[in-house]
Amino acid sequence: MLENLSHFLNGELPAALETLERMVRINSFTENRAGVDELGRLTAETFAPLGFTAECVPSVNPRFGDHLVLTRRGSGPRSVALISHLDTVFPAAEEEANDFRWRREGDRIYGPGTNDIKGGTMMIWLVLRGLRQFAPDVFESVTWRVLLNSSEETLSPDFGDVCRGCFDAGTVAALVFEAEGTTGGGRNVVVARKGRATWRVTATGRGAHAGSKPGVGVNAIVELAGVIPRIAAIADPSRELTVNPGVIRGGSVLNRVPHEAVVEGEMRAFDPAALADGRAAIVALTGEGGVRALSDNHVGRVEGVITASSRPWPRNAETDRLAAIWLAESARLGMPLGTEQRGGLSDGNLIWDSVPTLDGLGPRGDHAHCSERSADGQKVPEYVEASSFVPKAVINIHAILALLGER
Repeated sequence: MLENLSHFLNGELPAALETLERMVRINSFTENRAGVDELGRLTAETFAPLGFTAECVPSVNPRFGDHLVLTRRGSGPRSVALISHLDTVFPAAEEEANDFRWRREGDRIYGPGTNDIKGGTMMIWLVLRGLRQFAPDVFESVTWRVLLNSSEETLSPDFGDVCRGCFDAGTVAALVFEAEGTTGGGRNVVVARKGRATWRVTATGRGAHAGSKPGVGVNAIVELAGVIPRIAAIADPSRELTVNPGVIRGGSVLNRVPHEAVVEGEMRAFDPAALADGRAAIVALTGEGGVRALSDNHVGRVEGVITASSRPWPRNAETDRLAAIWLAESARLGMPLGTEQRGGLSDGNLIWDSVPTLDGLGPRGDHAHCSERSADGQKVPEYVEASSFVPKAVINIHAILALLGER
């Protein structure tokens, strides 16, 4: 089967890449609702010949496009969910400014979404084409659901509700087609992802004339400068808890003691308890400040708040069970995979405890979320490797058949 399957998929690859090009040429920045919905229509048209019907589910956030649910009902009780997303992180103006577009250079195909995650959507298409051709009984008996998030780059929690509404008692797995991992130079499936919390710490002082009455003022920037090292110290490498102060702002003009300064950032961890402790440490910064006015001893204030939180996807037995199938099949095929835990988030964070979930099943690529290219070649934008599609599709097909007990 291996030689025939590879030959068949290689014959399908030009059509897959042609459709991928059409997808990449649609700007589907998360907040470009029209572009996201246009890509959704193209995706539905792409899967329709395989027997899929489409349902558009409005996002809770009206600024975002519709989530897309594609369903092909089977004759048997089992179902498999195949997860991708429609949006990218690149506004149209950024694509234009950096001349970031579909461009093939040797094996690399550059362009917005080639790696994250339009290439993964076309990997799903290749896998289903291969299953229909070489395992038609399985293809017909299983209910296949392709679920695409319209706003994954914001990790919109309502997509998790959409997925759970589609999972039934026969759902054996949710397979996420983000790009494969490259940790250590290998080819890896993803078995865990960090959770993320965003936070804001505000220092409030008292404004004053910086030249004539500086002693009346309480300098919020000075206050915040003392707090930032305490924020950085919340990080705990032993627990893989990272803390990143990412944006800072304060003051308005040079001749005024600033009355407010703000730092915003994020933290991430695999362990839910570590993330909870980090969140608590930010909130615990709230209280009286340390900078006082010379005139009357007036003291400033510090307030720490959590602005958003997405739960971790920790290492777990059900994900490890799926990973073991993929590793065994890839080794048997002579294309061994490894596993990795990834710091970035995906839709897997939303659903891992609802059904067994595995990630990193897409093609190989790199530089996701990057659109810049430098003349010296030190910076290149997001790309996918064309040669990675067929081997990974072969592995995915064999592993899905093994998962279903049909290999």
